[in-house]
Amino acid sequence: MSQIFDPLLIESKSAATVVLMLSSPEEEVLAKACDALYKFASKGDENKMTLLGLGAVEHLYKLISHEDPIVRRNAIMVFGIMASNHDVKKLLRELDVTNSLISQLALEEDVVIHEFATLCLAHMAVEYTMKVQIFEQGGLEPLIRLLSSPDPDVKKNSVECIYLLVQDFQSRAAVRALNVIPPLLELLKSEYPVIQLLALKTLEVISKDRETRIILGENKGLDCLLKILEINEFSDLHVEALAVLGNCLEDVCTLQLIQQTGGLKKLLSLVGVSTVPDIQKNAAKAITKAAYDSENRKILNEEEVEKCLINLLEIDNDGVKIAAAQAISAMCENLASKRAFRLQGIPQLVQLLSSDNEEVKEAAVTALASLTAASPSNASAVAEAEGIEPLVNTLNAQRDGAIANAATVLTNLATQEPFRINIQSCGIMSMLVKPLRSTSSQVQSKAAFAVAAFGCDADARTELRNAGGLGPLVELLYSKDEEVRRNACWAVMVCASDELTVVELCRLRALDILEEINLSTGRKNNFSEAALEKLLDNNLSQKYSQMGYLSSSNIITDGFYDYGQVMYIVFCVRKGKGKKEEEKSKEVTQITSKVQDEIHLENLHWLPPPDFILLDYINDVSKTILPLTTSREQVVALAQFVADKMGGPIERDKLHDFSWELHISEIQFELKCNVVPIGKVKKGTFYHRALLFKVIADRIGIGCSLVRGEYNRAWNEVKLVDDSPQGVAGLLLPPQEYIVDLMFEPGFLIKQGSAEADQYKHI
Repeated sequence: MSQIFDPLLIESKSAATVVLMLSSPEEEVLAKACDALYKFASKGDENKMTLLGLGAVEHLYKLISHEDPIVRRNAIMVFGIMASNHDVKKLLRELDVTNSLISQLALEEDVVIHEFATLCLAHMAVEYTMKVQIFEQGGLEPLIRLLSSPDPDVKKNSVECIYLLVQDFQSRAAVRALNVIPPLLELLKSEYPVIQLLALKTLEVISKDRETRIILGENKGLDCLLKILEINEFSDLHVEALAVLGNCLEDVCTLQLIQQTGGLKKLLSLVGVSTVPDIQKNAAKAITKAAYDSENRKILNEEEVEKCLINLLEIDNDGVKIAAAQAISAMCENLASKRAFRLQGIPQLVQLLSSDNEEVKEAAVTALASLTAASPSNASAVAEAEGIEPLVNTLNAQRDGAIANAATVLTNLATQEPFRINIQSCGIMSMLVKPLRSTSSQVQSKAAFAVAAFGCDADARTELRNAGGLGPLVELLYSKDEEVRRNACWAVMVCASDELTVVELCRLRALDILEEINLSTGRKNNFSEAALEKLLDNNLSQKYSQMGYLSSSNIITDGFYDYGQVMYIVFCVRKGKGKKEEEKSKEVTQITSKVQDEIHLENLHWLPPPDFILLDYINDVSKTILPLTTSREQVVALAQFVADKMGGPIERDKLHDFSWELHISEIQFELKCNVVPIGKVKKGTFYHRALLFKVIADRIGIGCSLVRGEYNRAWNEVKLVDDSPQGVAGLLLPPQEYIVDLMFEPGFLIKQGSAEADQYKHI
């Protein structure tokens, strides 16, 4: 019978017999059976699965609370060794063994029990649900006590279990209250590297909380970390020690303390001589964390951290380059650091834009975005380092962050005209089309912003239009992202600076979308209102049609149509005296070609000829009215001129007898077209006269607006200064606004807001 307990003789057949013995009432049998099963389970996962299938776990669970210490110890040993198996862990969770295991952690218990109970808990604490269970059942306090155990295995298992538990924020707060810092720092002196490593890893996690960092400082933890970094024999711990130190450096007081004791200089010196990429990378990450605070940035700048980071950019390791570039981005908030990176950092970062590693490329261009923000000198340094072409190419990168930041850097450079022209010559607008179509709101926003920066140039707008970029830009007006929508509105506003682009934007429904946006208090913004106004200002026919108003700054040019009354304005010809008919014919052909470029009405294939009568009007007015000395005289004379050409003054009570409708119909019949040139109209009512007045006034420099009212009414508003100001001598009074009478008493100026003005508009 004793042979059964020889581990060499326990095979799968006899294992079943040994498992049955776990039900024995004899303590010696139980102890020996557990011992045999421990040795059997230690041989591998297959044996653990065999025991699991035989129901050994359920029997052992009853024995871990056995009153006999040897039985209890041996049963826990089997549990500890078997808990590394996933299926066993699952069953242990179902059996709710954690409470029983935690109860075995009392100080008076055997050290072997401590070792294997903590080992079992460490295996189980890998899973989130078990973390919560161990925490809720009070497992942290006894585990922290066991960090001071004389047995290294108990220490190792306990600190490993704590490390796993503090991944959850509740446990992090709890271990701080249970004063975990002193025993963890003591473990850093252990002769066993695995214990030191686990202690450092635990410190790294819990030092993410500021309260813990304060306690760490109070317990001379920074000195311990710096000593580890100074000892070459501890080089395998340097990466983790730096990670803990990186968390601590976030606090200004900590960084000041390290600086005052010379620790910061030592740290940067260590990074300078180290050849271990992970150490270099963690050092850069520590600097990044510290640099989030303005006071910290000042301290780091005083210690010339920039030199350290520039050197790290040269290291032949992508992870180090990425971390260094990220640290540079963070340090850029300090103006002195920003200047320090100009001569050396920027050229290295520009080189990294050509890296095959997309993450390196992203980190480099992100740093350049920070460096060039509000810094024309740094923008110049990027251009001098031949960074423009690689930046434009980065718009084709695979990572959204790289694309967005490349657009940002190019936008920063565009504030200087020579660079903007250079960037434009690289085809920036064509390259922005794809980013405008991105699904990333960050990329969309920065791409639209870049369009706004470069769209001030006519050639750039043409390139964007030809590359099909206006479509995706207009689509961004629909965005639910406020920044994307605002930047898209801004870009549309900038692009709406020439008629061809405006016509295309209108065809893409930009006007309709902007009107919808501006009706919504939640979606409209300053740029949406400005974009709509700009679109209409550069498409006056559309503006007058939709808004019924043209301001004094809205200058009517060739190709203007009054959609409501189907009249057009074309006056791009200057007739010379004594021209031969063939020359005149040739000129008309040239003008017709120009008009074709400038007039874009949907579904309109007919091309209007030049209005030579209108041109004669303008020539006459330029000779007779333009030389008049005051604006008031010019306005009055022009009003009389217009009325004379449009049928003269009309008596108020005979207005209904003025048969202008028949006259217009006759012109339409003569031209075989519903579209009438304004110069052809000899009997015109309010809106004919107001339009003609506005057209001629714009040509000779008289500021006036055109307002459309109801019932065929339209009028012009002018602002004039009183010729003989009353009051204090020499006092310049503000201009008064008047409506110009073109119908009843041509040239009479009706003061805006008066009863006469209301009568002119409505009666």
